[in-house]
Amino acid sequence: MALFERTGTEIAGMIRAGEVTAREVCEDALARMDTVNPAINAVVARDDDAARAAADAVDQARAAGQPLGLMAGVPVTTKENVDQAGFPTTNGLRVQKDQMAQTDNPVVANLKNAGAVIIGRTNTPAFSLRWFTRNSLRGHTLNPHNPAITPGGSSGGAGSATAAGIGTMGHGTDIGGSIRYPAYACGLQGLRPTLGRVAARNASGPDRHIGPQLMAVSGPHARSVADVAMTLEVMSTRSVEDPWHMAMPLRGLEYDKCAALCVRPEGLDTHPLVEAALRDAAASLIDAGWRIDEVESPPFRAPARLQAQLWMAEMERGAKKAVAAEADPDASHVLAEMYKLTAPPDLNGLLDALQARLGFAREWETFLARYPLLICPVSGEPPFPDLLDLEDFPRCMEAQLTQVGLPLMGLPGMSVFTGFGEGEAGHTPLGAQLIAGRYREDILLDAAAAIEARGPAVQVVTPG
Repeated sequence: MALFERTGTEIAGMIRAGEVTAREVCEDALARMDTVNPAINAVVARDDDAARAAADAVDQARAAGQPLGLMAGVPVTTKENVDQAGFPTTNGLRVQKDQMAQTDNPVVANLKNAGAVIIGRTNTPAFSLRWFTRNSLRGHTLNPHNPAITPGGSSGGAGSATAAGIGTMGHGTDIGGSIRYPAYACGLQGLRPTLGRVAARNASGPDRHIGPQLMAVSGPHARSVADVAMTLEVMSTRSVEDPWHMAMPLRGLEYDKCAALCVRPEGLDTHPLVEAALRDAAASLIDAGWRIDEVESPPFRAPARLQAQLWMAEMERGAKKAVAAEADPDASHVLAEMYKLTAPPDLNGLLDALQARLGFAREWETFLARYPLLICPVSGEPPFPDLLDLEDFPRCMEAQLTQVGLPLMGLPGMSVFTGFGEGEAGHTPLGAQLIAGRYREDILLDAAAAIEARGPAVQVVTPG
C-alpha cells in the first residue's frame, strides 16, 4: 500500500514507530498531488517548502525524544476560506485574492500545533455559497469518482482532494451542508461538529453577523471514521479567539443504542438509491446491537426557511453588493434564485426567526433524548449532476432540505459512506446522514464506526 493510500491514524503510528519519516510522507503526498490534482483542480494554493519544513520539524522532534502531537507528520489540506498565515483568504473571490492572512485561524493553528503537515489549500465556490465548486478566480473542481457529478460544495475542493489521496484529511466548513455534502458526493466520512465544539476566527476580515455565528462550523473530511475522530480531537483544542467555543468532553454519558430512521422527512421525495443506502446503514446498526424505530423526524422545513431568512438578512447588509462587485456568474445566479425563494426579513422578521430557533432547538433536543441517533438522508437525491443548480435551483434546494435545516439548531451531523450506485449522471457514491444531540459527536462516531465496519471501505480513487 502506498503512503498516500494510508489513513492518518496509520501514518501517525508509523512515524511514531520510526517505520517512516514525516519527510518521506510529505514527499509522497506532494508527489500524489502533482499526479492527480491537474485532473480535478482540488488544491489551488500550496507552499511545498513550508510543508517540507513542517515535516522536518516533526522528524527533528522525534529524533530528540520530544513528545509528538497527535497528528505529527499527517498530511492535510485546509479550505481557502479560513486564515492561514502567508496565504490569502480568498473564499473563492477575485476581490479577496490579495487578502493575506497574517495569523492562523484557530482551527489551522490547532492542526499545526498537533504536528499536522498542511500540504495545500482547497477550492471553494465564490462566497462558499453553493453545493458545487467553481469560481472565477480558481476555476472548476471535479469529482475524482466521476467528473459528471458534483464534488459537493462549498468544501468541494476538500472532499475531492481527500478522496483522491491528496492528504488524509480535508478541512471544511459547514453552514448549510458544506462538510456533509462533499463527504457524501466524494464517498468519504464527514463531520459537522456542534456549534462551539471547534474554535474558529478569521482575523483577516470583520466578524460575521449573527446568522453565521449561530450556524457556521469547521470540521473534517476523511477516509476513515478513526481519522475523523482524531482530527476532531485536535480541532477541538481551546482557543480564546472564539467566544462561542466550549471545552466540552469528547465523550459524553452512556446512552441507549436506540436510533430513529426517517427515510422521507416531512415528505421529502427520497430517491430509491438514497433509501437503499439509509436502510443499509440501519441494517448495519441492527447487526451491531442497535434498536431501530422508523419514525417521523423533528422539523426540517421551518428551520430551513428560517435559516434561509438569516442568510438573506446578511446578504442585505452588504453581501449583495459584494456579489455584484465580484461579478461571478455562478454566484450571481444563485443569489438571484435565493431571492426568488426567500425574501429578506425586516427587523421583526429577524427577531421572530431568532425567537423561533429556540423552540426548534428544544424540540430537537427532546427528540434526541428519546432517540440518541437519527438516521436520515444527506440529500433526497444521489449526488447531483455537476452544476445542476444553474439549471434547476429549486430542485437542488428541495433535495438539500436536511442540509439546510439542521444548522439552525447548532446540532452535529455526519455523512457516512455506504457504497456506490448508478445515478442520473452515472457512477456515484452514496451515504447516510447521522444526527445526534449537542456535543454528542461521540454517538455519531460510534454509529459511523459500526456502519463502516460492516460496509465497503473507503478507497483512494484515481481520477479517470
